[in-house]
Amino acid sequence: MGKSVLIMGGSGQAGRGTAVLLRRWYPALPLTIAARDLDRARRVADELGNATALTFDLRRGDLGLSEAHGYAAVVAAVRDSHLNGLRFAQDRGVPYLSISNGLVDIAPEVVAGAQRAAAAPILVASHYLAGLVVLAAMESAREFERVDTVRVAAVLDERDGGGPAAVADLERLMDVTSAGLVRRDGDFIWVAGADAQVEVSGVDGVVLPGQTIATLDVPSLALATGAPNVRFDFAVGESASRRRGAAPTTEVRIELEGSAAAGAPLSRSQWLVHPEGQRPLTALGIALGVERLLGLRGQPVAPGLYTPEALVDPAYAVERMAELGTLRL
Repeated sequence: MGKSVLIMGGSGQAGRGTAVLLRRWYPALPLTIAARDLDRARRVADELGNATALTFDLRRGDLGLSEAHGYAAVVAAVRDSHLNGLRFAQDRGVPYLSISNGLVDIAPEVVAGAQRAAAAPILVASHYLAGLVVLAAMESAREFERVDTVRVAAVLDERDGGGPAAVADLERLMDVTSAGLVRRDGDFIWVAGADAQVEVSGVDGVVLPGQTIATLDVPSLALATGAPNVRFDFAVGESASRRRGAAPTTEVRIELEGSAAAGAPLSRSQWLVHPEGQRPLTALGIALGVERLLGLRGQPVAPGLYTPEALVDPAYAVERMAELGTLRL
């Protein structure tokens, strides 16, 4: 634990939440909080202890950082728009994790990783809640001999979009395409227009207008479970808790259909709800990835391209979600 984990965007909601969890789990792990605003970074570092604060520049190949500092991993908790954070990690042979390149703009990151596949382990975690939905679904799928259908429906409270960077990411991804990616009868296809418009029910049964979206969760769920039918529907609006006058919550419904070991039909449905919204779960998804990449749980990860379900044990992820106050209904 001599080298520090560099968290780019470490003073933002996702980055700070990740740092808090890592500090709770590993008090001796050095952390570097990198932000554009040095004062904000210093406040976060002071709260954490055993942490350094600095500014960084995503437009520079060296990120504007001194070579005197050695890092154990690079976490892009903000969009690595020039991929200089990725190159920085590859040049030093240290793990890299990102969360802000959605399915429609992930190609440069994948190509950069494939071109230098032996340079460093790269965890592509731009899934919803940084991969936790996929992991929770995989844990439920353990009961099944065969999974035929996976349906996910998420409600993001309009007051729970995260900080400015997270809101900008969501707006960018929604502007790039209004089409959604689904797997239908084993084929990955795009749905657009009226075919992408759906109704999404909240945990209290109230229906919100939504759409089928293009998210990494769809191929991850399809290929991990073998399900020939997968979709992810998404709505932004008022969450059930806020309708009751409480704080915004995050709500995700996961439905699986298939068969049990004896061939009998089997279906499972669950809600994932967190009373503090999406921020703590996104931070948890990142922290689980960092923990695994560093070999703090399991062996250190070899160079290559990975998704969360390739590295993190679903049962362990669900345990951590429960510890964090996630309700499974």
